[in-house]
Amino acid sequence: MTASSEKSTPFPANTHEDTGAMDFSAWARAWSVLGVTAASHETYEALIRRYDEPHRAYHNRQHLTECLRVRRGVDASCQAAAEVDLALWFHDAIYDPLRNDNELRSAQWLAEVARDHGLCAETQRRLYDLVMVTRHDAAPASADQAVLVDTDLAILGAPPERFEEYDRQIRQEYSYVPLPLYRQKRRQVLEGFLARGRLYTTATYFDAFETQARANLAHAIGRLD
Repeated sequence: MTASSEKSTPFPANTHEDTGAMDFSAWARAWSVLGVTAASHETYEALIRRYDEPHRAYHNRQHLTECLRVRRGVDASCQAAAEVDLALWFHDAIYDPLRNDNELRSAQWLAEVARDHGLCAETQRRLYDLVMVTRHDAAPASADQAVLVDTDLAILGAPPERFEEYDRQIRQEYSYVPLPLYRQKRRQVLEGFLARGRLYTTATYFDAFETQARANLAHAIGRLD
């Protein structure tokens, strides 16, 4: 790895042990910014149970904690930071590697919770759209969507040891896929990222993660040879 690719990033450390970023007070603060004074503890607990499901090796509370901490650490400009944070809470709320509608179901859940908390239809729609953009099949349509996507992809620019852990975690989630097929599909995904003109839309995320992400991706692809 070149010296430039070893540049440190603001990616958080020790998120296996860190629970503060996603405790109930953090959840309640995000809702309170939107005027909700009594955030649902029941929904919070249901969400945590989802992230703790045993089939999740990567899309679990470690990933959620990292996303919430990265969003604050990088501090890219947001139009509605609380909406971005709530979308992060829900962006992998539903996760089944055998299905292709996880983002849709997660977005619908967030929109329903927002409605039950008394938020207006326009806010419900923005929250829904924020989660849906994490399908990564279209360019972000707003500054907040760009921050959300860049936060979700920050793992690509994590320090090498965390990126390699992430790579193993993804394989674990897809352990039912035969290794030759997995290696083929994983190469396609990683090469697709590497072929992009830039991985991160926002300038702050680009500066923080782009160089390391490209080094990580190239190294991971090399391991698939």
